[in-house]
Amino acid sequence: MSTIHKFAGKANDYQWEDVSIREYGDEFAGVTRQVVIGREEDSNNFHLRYFRLEPSTHSNLERHPHEHGVLILHGRAILQLEDTFTEVGPQDAIFISGKDLHQFVVKGDQALGFLCVIKAK
Repeated sequence: MSTIHKFAGKANDYQWEDVSIREYGDEFAGVTRQVVIGREEDSNNFHLRYFRLEPSTHSNLERHPHEHGVLILHGRAILQLEDTFTEVGPQDAIFISGKDLHQFVVKGDQALGFLCVIKAK
């Protein structure tokens, strides 16, 4: 069934109605995820997620089979893709191939926020 989650956030603090904010736990304190479109919306082909990383935090350094489409909404980070490190910021669009080692490390004193699209599992 089609669904609309109305935007309920503000600049650099994105939230949507009826979408829970999930924290990652101690190792990743200051990192949250919202599944804007996913299983709850019966999305069979893709999931759209919003990640927020507070200053001085980072995402997991990971490698997995699925690819990602990422769009930076706010903040800046150093993105590691395999052995390459690149600064990324607002409106940068990133494709992360499956099995590529990757990690976002927040740069500066503003939170990093980005949308991430993955294939539904």
